[in-house]
Amino acid sequence: MNRFAVSVAIWMVTFTAVLAQGIRGKITDAITKAAIPGATVAVVNGNNGATTDGNGEYTLKLNPGSYTIRVSFVGYATQTVTVNVKETETVNVALSESTAALSEVIVTGTRSAGRVKTESPVPVDVISVQQLTTQAPQNNLNQILNVVAPSFTSNTTTVADGTDHIDPAQLRGLGPDQVLVLLNSKRRHTSSLVNVNGTPGRGSVGTDLNAIPAFAIDRIEVLRDGAAAQYGSDAIAGIINVKMKESTGKLALSVYGGGNFSQGSNNFKGGVDGGNVQVDANYGVRIGKAGFINFTGSAQMRNYTSRAMPTTASLFNRYNAIEYRVLQAGGNVNTLPTNIAGIKQGALGVTYFDQATQASIAGANSIADLRTILATDVTDNELAARGLTRGDFSMRVGQSNLRSLQFFVNSAIPINENHEFYAFGGYGQRKGDAAGFYRNPNQERTYTGIFINGFLPEIHSTIKDGSFAAGFRGKLGSFNYDLSNTYGSNIFDYGVENTVNATMLDKSPTVFKAGGLHFTQNTINLDLSRKFDALAGFNLAFGAEGRFETYRIRAGDENSWARYDVNGAVITTSTQTAPSDFFGRARPGGSQVFPGFRPENQRETQNANRQSMALYADGELDVTNRWLVEGAIRFENYSDFGSTTNFKLATRYKLTDNINIRGAASTGFRAPSLAQIYFNSTSTQFVGGVPFEVGTFNNASRAAELLGIPKLKQEESRSLSAGFTAKVPGANLTITADGYFIKIKDRVVLTDQFSRPSGTVTGSALVLQQLFDQANATAATFFANAIDTESKGIDIVLSHKATFGGGAVLRSDLAGTVSQTKQVGDIKASKILADNGQINRYYSEMSRVYLQEAVPRVKFNLSNTLTLNKFDFFLRNVYFGKVTDPNTVDVNGDGMIGAIVVNGQVVENEHPVWGARVITDLSVGYQVIPALKVVVGANNLFDIYPDKNFGPVSAKRPTGVDASGNVVYSATPSTVDLSNANQFIYSRNTSQFGMNGRFLFARLNFTF
Repeated sequence: MNRFAVSVAIWMVTFTAVLAQGIRGKITDAITKAAIPGATVAVVNGNNGATTDGNGEYTLKLNPGSYTIRVSFVGYATQTVTVNVKETETVNVALSESTAALSEVIVTGTRSAGRVKTESPVPVDVISVQQLTTQAPQNNLNQILNVVAPSFTSNTTTVADGTDHIDPAQLRGLGPDQVLVLLNSKRRHTSSLVNVNGTPGRGSVGTDLNAIPAFAIDRIEVLRDGAAAQYGSDAIAGIINVKMKESTGKLALSVYGGGNFSQGSNNFKGGVDGGNVQVDANYGVRIGKAGFINFTGSAQMRNYTSRAMPTTASLFNRYNAIEYRVLQAGGNVNTLPTNIAGIKQGALGVTYFDQATQASIAGANSIADLRTILATDVTDNELAARGLTRGDFSMRVGQSNLRSLQFFVNSAIPINENHEFYAFGGYGQRKGDAAGFYRNPNQERTYTGIFINGFLPEIHSTIKDGSFAAGFRGKLGSFNYDLSNTYGSNIFDYGVENTVNATMLDKSPTVFKAGGLHFTQNTINLDLSRKFDALAGFNLAFGAEGRFETYRIRAGDENSWARYDVNGAVITTSTQTAPSDFFGRARPGGSQVFPGFRPENQRETQNANRQSMALYADGELDVTNRWLVEGAIRFENYSDFGSTTNFKLATRYKLTDNINIRGAASTGFRAPSLAQIYFNSTSTQFVGGVPFEVGTFNNASRAAELLGIPKLKQEESRSLSAGFTAKVPGANLTITADGYFIKIKDRVVLTDQFSRPSGTVTGSALVLQQLFDQANATAATFFANAIDTESKGIDIVLSHKATFGGGAVLRSDLAGTVSQTKQVGDIKASKILADNGQINRYYSEMSRVYLQEAVPRVKFNLSNTLTLNKFDFFLRNVYFGKVTDPNTVDVNGDGMIGAIVVNGQVVENEHPVWGARVITDLSVGYQVIPALKVVVGANNLFDIYPDKNFGPVSAKRPTGVDASGNVVYSATPSTVDLSNANQFIYSRNTSQFGMNGRFLFARLNFTF
């Protein structure tokens, strides 16, 4: 063993001794001498580059020879230095102030050696996550991007099944699946979760950004332009390229803790909830003189928040009161529903029943008579008798519980002067706990033999996300090459606890294994590029990609999905009878809150595979020193829907040394995800507080065929963008503005609910009815290419830097977006649906709102960072524009819910609009000693909440259309309660910034 260890040590020393040389050093401010984190160090006319770490230090791997090195950072004049590399050279550079130009060198959107951001022909945001993770209140990637990048939107959802645990993220108002995420410029796999509940991004499958620990990230480049011709499917809205840390020689630790100190905490009782503790560590090891391995570990414990009020719902009826007394007396409540004598005996123990009630119970001769008598609500009396309050029945509305462990690594090891091996990836496991709707004692979904006071069911998720990429890059003759393989896997397992399968009665467990989802993606890339001395310079790149994907549903245990009959057998025929409650209401099957995946669901994904092969070429031609032209073309063939060819043209022209104009035109596509094609399940969804067992049938199912819904095909897009960048040296100011227009054809949406055919039916209606029954569903949804859309908007970024006496430096950034998305043309419904008047269910008014108005269309943020000696002050104000709720209610108080006629049918369209808000973040940092920095601050400093939801509103609702095409209203009003009996004080369907209120935090940053 000792000989082996010595041999390994000798081999490692010998191996590292032959590794390539390089340079290292520190980048500082020429006046204040302060380190500059996030500065870019790049080889001119080369592919090598690095970014400085939190101490302003960098390492750049270079082979022996002479190089020109370019150093740049926001607000500083770019410098070039010449260095002759023999061994490992030290090159320290002090940058002097220039304008506040965002002059980082970017690699996203170009296959050249990289370009200064303001000289790119398309807009690219560069976000220094490394700096934000030591300064800002937010500590995960979705939260950071939501407040930094105006065109990016993501929020934590509540009471939305799996979506409580993975936050959908959107760019430029398009869907979560229309933005491509890269990790170190390699395609990142998506989540296995489909967002099927009522949230923005409904019907989409996005990338789980929070699976990447923010502490592992150096910076993020956000390309805000269509890039499918360069990178393939999904890049319709743009690219989010996450660049991992490469620093070595130091240990960075962060200990973060905080909670919601808010008026709304603990169901508006005040105090603190949502406690959040996170520990991060990053350490880099130098391999030889130029290689590196960088490790990151992250652990987080986050508690839930609760923002509900005491319920106003009916909770107990007289029968509930009787069964409670029977239970208290040691009786059998399982047989009580058919035990007339037992019911009468139990009634005698209810002391608040008056003589008339007792007499009517005593005189009843049948269960039917008792049902009439005992249906009366006695909630207030029974709460007092049991020593409970309405607050004991509140839901858990807010963020979910979370426990997370993540480990990531990034590495590069030179083999010789022309070749390098690199590898990166990570693994994380997160466990979440979110609650559903409270099952009240008087509901048939509640089995009071187990939960006498009803219950709050919980979805316990386990998300396992892993990825690994490895490859070789370097030079082959005159060409640069990069050959890589990238693998990614996302597993989402459902556990359901504190619940029952109501058809199992007293034999029901309270914990269920409900199955799960699994997506894998393996991508092989070969990229080649070469520079030519044509005109002012020409870079040609071409390559190939092979991608292999699988999607699987894993069935849950039988008791999680089955509906049992009165004999305890799984119901498979219409002749079997399900158990009912005392009032004769049939009990639903499956574990309450989330019925498990069925064996049929699993079987329908056993062949859910896809392969795609692509060839691409792109060129970047500097026609002159002022005029750049780029072009790209990509051919891609998919095993399940054929081929597509896309192009992109982009240009940038320097009007002066300080003003550039730019523009781009492209086509794009997005292949429907395997989950959108094959996902199928039954889940409990609440619409207006009413539960429905909704089956999502896959696009290739018999049910879809009977309804005439065609198989999914790819979305196709056409994009135009134009803008300018300007530097004003005298004012130390940089301005960028870009407008865009995106048209998407055959956009994939999740339809509204189609009802189960009722009554006695024949033919195809009978088949459809049987399919609904097999799935335990009363309604069904499908994925379909339902509409065409147009999106347009403008993004603006202004950056400024000012230096004051005493070494004080103030950096200010104002960024904003104004956007609009709308449906164009007719709904693309099948003939069967059109003939049966179902077009408005194919693409409903609710779907329209989610698509067009449920996320802010106007968003601005103003960030200010003041550095003064050992102090830094961070202040950010974010303006979130108004959003529209997909639900309808009498908003204007005229006694009617407004409606319009669409496709000959009446559609309610009077929606609440939640007003704009400004959210303020503040933090103060102090460098106690070189190894320790302390930061304290607040997110949502002024404890701002969204507009309150609508409680019970009485209004007349539309019932149809008369012969003249006018909307007809009901004669009597009905009540609409969007708050669900005082539970959703704020809308759960859409929100600009969440509903958690003020969050106070402290962070200790250690560097050794």
